Amino acid sequence: MNVVSLSLVLWIVFGLFALIVVLLTFRYIPNDRVGIVEKLWSPSGSVSRGIIALNGEAGFQPALLRGGWHVLMPFQYRLHKMPLVTIPQGKIGYVFARDGVPLEPTQTLASNVAAHDFQDVAAFMHADGQRGPQRKILREGTYAFNTAQFVVITNERVHFLPLDPTEADTLRAAWEMATRIRNAIMLVRGRPSDSLPRDPRDLAAVAQICGYPPGESSRFSDDYLRTTRRAHNTVAHLFWDD
Repeated sequence: MNVVSLSLVLWIVFGLFALIVVLLTFRYIPNDRVGIVEKLWSPSGSVSRGIIALNGEAGFQPALLRGGWHVLMPFQYRLHKMPLVTIPQGKIGYVFARDGVPLEPTQTLASNVAAHDFQDVAAFMHADGQRGPQRKILREGTYAFNTAQFVVITNERVHFLPLDPTEADTLRAAWEMATRIRNAIMLVRGRPSDSLPRDPRDLAAVAQICGYPPGESSRFSDDYLRTTRRAHNTVAHLFWDD
């Protein structure tokens, strides 16, 4: 009797293990979602910089999985099923990149001249895309974003990580201030720029366009640095702290 019971227990354990392997191998993604793949281990080791693994290392993979059935190596991958990013009609979305080349100290928004396709993380990274607030905004529509790399803020919600209202407002304020400064620089110089002017006269003109009274250029610069520092600290806390 004991031998029969032991044999039955072993078969049950084996059946449960086989079921777990099958469930971890064959993964289904609904058509209104995308799959973000996180590699848990790799012979190539862990990603040495940032969070996006461009060369098969352990970490978040740049490519998305779209709707349908997919086969993944069990115990090597974690699959995050995330909704598509939808920008309602008449609204816009602000984009923050979590990984990429750092912004210059006086740069307000990331340059999207070469790195402008937010739906292709590998292309963005290979084009030396910058992390932080992006110059390009999202118009109404539905997008398949790898939200391990890009955070999208709209009036309705924040994609991807759950942010409390204060943190979302911090990121939104930084993006809006950077946009106002860039527009003001365009009016003053006649050409766009993503860095604060070094010429005192241009800086004073930009400050006044942004609503600061004459003689308040230093306060304007301090406010900009404080706002961007808060945004940087928020991003660091959300995406890098344990």
